[in-house]
Amino acid sequence: MRNKNGFANLYLVLVFAVLYAPILYLMYYSFNSGGTMHKFESFTLDYYREVLGDTRLMIIVINTLVIALLSSAIATLIAIIGALAIQRVRSRRAKNTLLSLNNVLIVSPDVIIGASFLILFTIVGIKLGFTSVLLSHVAFSVPIAVLMILPHLQEMSPTLTDAARDLGASRRDVLTKVVLPIIKPGIFSGFFMALTYSLDDFAVTFFVTGNGYSTLSVEIYSRARQGVSLSINALSTLIFLFTILLVIGYYFLNRRKNRPAGPLSEPAAEMGVPR
Repeated sequence: MRNKNGFANLYLVLVFAVLYAPILYLMYYSFNSGGTMHKFESFTLDYYREVLGDTRLMIIVINTLVIALLSSAIATLIAIIGALAIQRVRSRRAKNTLLSLNNVLIVSPDVIIGASFLILFTIVGIKLGFTSVLLSHVAFSVPIAVLMILPHLQEMSPTLTDAARDLGASRRDVLTKVVLPIIKPGIFSGFFMALTYSLDDFAVTFFVTGNGYSTLSVEIYSRARQGVSLSINALSTLIFLFTILLVIGYYFLNRRKNRPAGPLSEPAAEMGVPR
């Protein structure tokens, strides 16, 4: 048993080393004054000053965040409607068909999806830029959010909605006071998964981005083609640290939310109930 635990711990350490070693290597050389990633000469913050002082890059970062947040919110709303519609389908064959169609964008190569959107926007006459990027991000985020929400709907007992209707609740009350609170974890999961996919996407965005508008992934790719610059390291380090802060904040919020309430020694007296 000890040998198995030791092997499992060693395997876990190797996995994390493979995952985090390139990131740590990138972060380490972001402080290199030599300008290369081969030999560390001395400590400097010049590349961080360069990144923070680059107005165009800051605008691109804002563009990326706006696209990610807006597309995730729209995709989550559409996914809620889609998941509810799929759940209401009685025919098993029709439901499986809808789920298969929903999964097409997830399993399809990003290059094919990007080229398809480019052809569509060109035919329809939509100018490549903010609108084209937003629509494409909404389109490939919807199936992801549906897959996050649908399991929570399937786990929900239909007797809950039946009981709410028997008690006189309207359809709106059933949706807002029964269904949505139950599937809330799936909604948040779908939103953050869509947000992650939008922030990380390169292939689809590369096809539908027009002149004068860019996102962070496309900008980093364009700069990397011109030659490796340590400003990219500095930018990547800032993004990674920001992500760590979000994860830590989310952890402490969940920990505080799930903290058990203290014992109530005299609940009747505290509530003002006469004994």
